Amino acid sequence: MPPRLTARWAAALTSTSSTSSLTPRILILPNNRTLLPRSTKRGVKYGWSTAPARGKPTRFNQISSGLPEPTTGPAAALKRKAQSTPLRTGVVATKTGVSAMFDIKKGTRTACTVLQVDECQVVAVKTRAKNGYWAVQVGSGSKNPGNTTAPLLGYYEAKGIAPKRELAEFKVRGEEGLLPVGVQLTPDWFKVGQYVDARSNSRGMGFAGGMKRHGFGGQEASHGNSKNHRTIGSVGPSQGGGSRVHPGKKMPGRMGNERVTVQNLRVLKVDNGLGIVVVKGHVAGPKGCLVKIADAIKKDPPVETFMERTKRRMLERNEGHEERLQKARVLHLDLKEARQKLWESRPPREFAM
Repeated sequence: MPPRLTARWAAALTSTSSTSSLTPRILILPNNRTLLPRSTKRGVKYGWSTAPARGKPTRFNQISSGLPEPTTGPAAALKRKAQSTPLRTGVVATKTGVSAMFDIKKGTRTACTVLQVDECQVVAVKTRAKNGYWAVQVGSGSKNPGNTTAPLLGYYEAKGIAPKRELAEFKVRGEEGLLPVGVQLTPDWFKVGQYVDARSNSRGMGFAGGMKRHGFGGQEASHGNSKNHRTIGSVGPSQGGGSRVHPGKKMPGRMGNERVTVQNLRVLKVDNGLGIVVVKGHVAGPKGCLVKIADAIKKDPPVETFMERTKRRMLERNEGHEERLQKARVLHLDLKEARQKLWESRPPREFAM
């Protein structure tokens, strides 16, 4: 318990000397203790603590106790996720179908998935200073401007890029993984033999029962069972469980159309002429679905020399991208001003009473 204040201590305040840096509202007792003035704001922030030294709630979180420094905040969060974040961006592709590759020397047949890379361009970049993290926004395919909303048309217009059918975002570990806006990514962004992760939505199968959706065994085929062969049975516990259906209970419902990540797929072939990336194994989703391909997070990334060479080759192919981006921004501002003037000069609408 804190020490008790002396009675009428405020009346004992005396004027301090000119050499003292304390305010006249502070009293120094003979035992070198300082009494603070009576104030409505009493807290640690204002120099007043009513809790004893041994009763402070944060005494176990101090660095002096031998514990490491608390890791909180955006910087610590990015540091924790650094090992699971790729060094560079990925590519947006479309699943074309499933095929097979034959090795005549070994006499083996390997099932593979063909992924089509169609007009994959960098649309925007996210920085830690502005967005809190580093990422690259990539667009794929083409879309009819007539079927694109006006805000998105202005978004693409400011970057000098045609409207894209799909947009995806890839987080990168640091600023070194960012790419200029407007450059095009080709299948040779990946190396034959490296491992990638493929993210896509699985094939939707509609409303399914418990046996198909969760693999339930069903009920008895005979012995009194009447029209309940494929039902799931009881769904709620008795009195001990609260006489309710617990959250997360496996029941019939919509099956499929969920985000699935297939990890560690080996790249078998890349072809810039055909615009395809062939990976070993299968990727979730039907034909024509969107697939996000990125370097595998559980495998070593490609060697640094390959990544530098690939980035340099990509910039050489897209020479002059900075000038095109600047011209697109100037043109966008001019068109925006012209549209604003046209909107202000429109005749007023007459409403029928």
